[in-house]
Amino acid sequence: MADQTPTLKDFALALYAREGVPPACLALQEATGLDVNILLFAAWRGAVLRRAVSAADIAAARARVAEWHSEVVKALRTVRRRLKTGPSPAPDDRTAKLRAQVQAVEIATEIIELEELGALADGPPAPPQTDAAALAFAAMAQVVASFAGRPLRPEEEAAVRAIASAI
Repeated sequence: MADQTPTLKDFALALYAREGVPPACLALQEATGLDVNILLFAAWRGAVLRRAVSAADIAAARARVAEWHSEVVKALRTVRRRLKTGPSPAPDDRTAKLRAQVQAVEIATEIIELEELGALADGPPAPPQTDAAALAFAAMAQVVASFAGRPLRPEEEAAVRAIASAI
């Protein structure tokens, strides 16, 4: 029988498409500087693989994609955001088209990052013992705290709960 476990990429794309998830992810990204793909990796690890996330798991995920995220993903994000308001001749119809193309490339780089993170799976899912959403919440909370360097603030905890409830 074929493996029916969703890949990180498939899980992340489906979760991110659910109502309320994108704004919650972006709020956490803005508040803590976290890499949303690592947050989604933690959610997948908890919800799909039914495994906790340790500090070592987070460190391994960060190390695996750090240069790619910094030098490629964030660089493209900066260009895309800048094209929204300038420099001249932006914003105009031509630069709006260019911005859409940059966004498509940015998404492609994010998918490559998800595939890299997905390679960190350590075996098949564990037997069900705990609610998948609870495991995902705990895993994501660890990631947010790791990036923030402090405990979660109430609004960050609410954002993590919103994502977990969408699983």
